[in-house]
Formats: sequence, structure tokens, C-alpha cells
Amino acid sequence: MKKLISSVVVGVMALAGGAFVGGAAYGATTPTLVISGGSTVLGLDPAIIVATASTAGTVAFSAAGAVVKGCEAVATTTVTPFVAKCSWVPTVAGATVLSGTLTPTDATSFTSVTSAPVTVKTGVPVQGVVTPIHLYVDTVLASGATGVLAPRFGVSCAITSQFIVGQTIVFRVYGNNADQAGAVMDSSNTAKAYIEVAGVATPIPLTYGNHSGVAFWTGVLKTGTTAGLYNTLGLISYKVTLIAKDETSVKVLTTKLTRKMVNGVQAKDANGRNIYIRVPAYRTITVDPPMPGAVATWSSNFTPNSVLTLYAVPTA
Repeated sequence: MKKLISSVVVGVMALAGGAFVGGAAYGATTPTLVISGGSTVLGLDPAIIVATASTAGTVAFSAAGAVVKGCEAVATTTVTPFVAKCSWVPTVAGATVLSGTLTPTDATSFTSVTSAPVTVKTGVPVQGVVTPIHLYVDTVLASGATGVLAPRFGVSCAITSQFIVGQTIVFRVYGNNADQAGAVMDSSNTAKAYIEVAGVATPIPLTYGNHSGVAFWTGVLKTGTTAGLYNTLGLISYKVTLIAKDETSVKVLTTKLTRKMVNGVQAKDANGRNIYIRVPAYRTITVDPPMPGAVATWSSNFTPNSVLTLYAVPTA
């Protein structure tokens, strides 16, 4: 009789879902776990990593193979979609592999699972060169040009980083010199201005001039299939350089006394005397011997989808 009862019990267990080994059932379902998010800029706000599961449980988040501190067991929501979030502070820029491991609440019906890895890139400032001179650079498609430096800027030119062989690339540059209290870099205070393009033996000179009412530096790279024209397809690696003239005088930030005015009227103290305050002011001082001019460089480190690129002429 005891033997018969034992056989019945085993049969009932099998019908209820299978034999158990170490607390886990044979035939348990493998859930899904998807990692998303994780985008941020180095040194700014934390990145939010999101884990979306097909069942409730806890998620251990990992970055570069190490569990993120404070995100060792983040509970998902209790209703679908089952979501868990982790606040992650990256310590380095560049690519990092993120992943997560889900431990289901219902360990009888579900097994644990690790997500597919996701690679995110922590952002860094595009302009990473620290210099007294701040540069802005873009490229435009020259249209209606009748000479090397005669593209009509404005509505006839479109800002773009993608060009087709045969088109003319116009570089537009402006800069401000902190050593000269933010003075505009123009032909009067700039010794050299040029662009170096990989594969082009001679640097492209930048010329300062007026373009429909605004002035800035321009340089031209003509592309084409004839001899002497640039025709290397793919990314165009280039560097912009501006060198200020040696300086015999510089502006320095100081302060000066000025009358304190209230609603256009001279402010006075309790004894009727004028009140003076100190305000920021620049003062020009002579430098002897001359101070070497500052050097500014700019190289694009935008993502590959937006750096300067030359394509072949499309075929029919």
C-alpha cells in the first residue's frame, strides 16, 4: 500500500509541471530582457539604463563587465511592461558595453536570463582643443561660383558635410581671441590662417573678407576627376589653424571707479556725498618684448555620420 501511494504522488508531481532538481522545474520558461538607454555626456547628468523584462523580478545592471554600484538588484515594476531602471555615472568617455541579468520573482516558472549586450558611447565635447582662441568651423556647398573665392554665401549655399565628386567645398571659419579681450580674428591681427587636408600637399589658405554683409574666413577645396582636383572618396580629414600676430600690447581685465546711479540720478550716502562703485573694465598695456601670438587649431570629431565626406557620383 505504501508503495502504491508513493507512485501516485510521483505521478501527480509530473502532471503539475515535471520533476524538480535543486528547486527549479524542468520546462521552466526563459524570459526576455532588453537593455536600452545609457546615453549621457561625461561629467554631466547620470545616464539612465532601462531594462525591460517579460516577467517581474530583479535586475543586476553591468557596465564594461562590472556590476554598477547601487544597481545590483533593482526590482522591476509589478505589472507589464516589467521595467527596472539604473542611474549610471560613467567614468570614461567612449564606448561601453551594458548588460543586465534578470532574476525572476517566480523562480518556478521562469529561469534567470542575461540580456544581449548593448554598446553606448558616452559623449565628449566636440571642440576639445583648449586655446586662447575659440574657433567656429563649418562647410558649405558652393553654388553659382564664378571664381575660386566667389561663391555667393547666403541662400545660394547650403551648410552640409556630405559632398559629391565635382562639387566645391567651401570652409567657413571665424574666431575670437581671449588674449585680446575676445577680439575678432581678422586680417589685421592674424599672421596665418590655413587648412591642412590629408592627401593635399599644400595647405589651403584662408582669406578674410565680406560675404553679403558679414565677414569671416573662407577656404576652398575643389573636387573632381580631372588632374589637380581632390577626388579621394570617403572621410576628409582636415585641420584648421589660425595664428595670431605677435602682440606688442594686450588688454587686461581690471576694475574702475564709477558713480553709482539709481534711476538715472547720482546715488548719495547719508552725508550727501556721491557713492562710487567698482565695475569691470579692460586696460591696454604695452608688452616688451612682444608676446608670441596664440595658435588655435580645430579638427572635427563629430560622429562618423556627420564628418566631412566625399561620395562618388550616383549611378542610374
